[in-house]
Amino acid sequence: MNKVKVAVVGYGHLGKWHTQKAAQLDNSELVAIVEPSTKGKENASENHPGIRVVNSLSEVMDEIDAAVIVTPTSTHFELTKELLENNKHVFCEKPLCSSIEEANSLENYLGESIVQVGHSERCHQVWETLIPEINKIKGKKTIKIDRFASFKGRATDVDVVSDLMIHDIDLMLYLFNANPISVHSIGHKIRTNKWDHVTSHFILENGDEVFITSGRNHVHEVRSLEVMSENGCHYVDLFRNKFVYGTNEMFEDESFVRESSYEKRDHLLLEQERFYDSILNKKPAMVTFDEGRNAVRIVSKVLESLDSNETLKL
Repeated sequence: MNKVKVAVVGYGHLGKWHTQKAAQLDNSELVAIVEPSTKGKENASENHPGIRVVNSLSEVMDEIDAAVIVTPTSTHFELTKELLENNKHVFCEKPLCSSIEEANSLENYLGESIVQVGHSERCHQVWETLIPEINKIKGKKTIKIDRFASFKGRATDVDVVSDLMIHDIDLMLYLFNANPISVHSIGHKIRTNKWDHVTSHFILENGDEVFITSGRNHVHEVRSLEVMSENGCHYVDLFRNKFVYGTNEMFEDESFVRESSYEKRDHLLLEQERFYDSILNKKPAMVTFDEGRNAVRIVSKVLESLDSNETLKL
């Protein structure tokens, strides 16, 4: 197999971009687009003439090796289960499932299939610079991660924790290499009947403290990460692709703050390329099933803390 035969499931806002990547990569062959809505089918056919557009996975299951799931979170479990039962590989956009119970259930169907979860924030080039800097820090760290957006009306089938905060929960696990041992969360329901703005305070097993705030009803866009320690302040503006480092020691130019830019990457392209490479060359997924499940587990604890207004052990 030189190319992975793939179907993209869902042709909405994000699905159209995933379809574009599947069509252009050298290690994939776009076989079909699965989209039940009339409008979605029309858009898919217009943008990808010659590619089959079908109502359900069952229509093309025998013709594919893998599928990319880009549908509402509430559908992820059933679609992933159906694919795994048919021994197909799965790239599922985050979150892996709606609940930890669903995620645990999927383990029974894994077999030899590769499951990759779409935690795309791992793809920022800046982490290649920041992770070595973090590893130099000897003492405790205070970490602040903010992700604010205006209300867009998308993903309202889930709360802001499952929609946005899960990105930064995964970054917390990925960047700082330590599991949280407790969480306390506060939040607000603003435009929906679900949590629209949430702040969570995590304590990691190494003593670091992490404050993650996610909001989908804000007045401006913010995506940032700050690490404060005795070494100084490391600040990343993920929205403007800037990395700023302030230290207690003077740089060569006699300043105490240094700012640099980093290259903006096509995260969806990188994710899909890695997914197909994992299948063709039997490599671990970029974000594994267990990593995706762990993020769902922590999301469930954040939601439990919100409902109980208590600090919970993890």
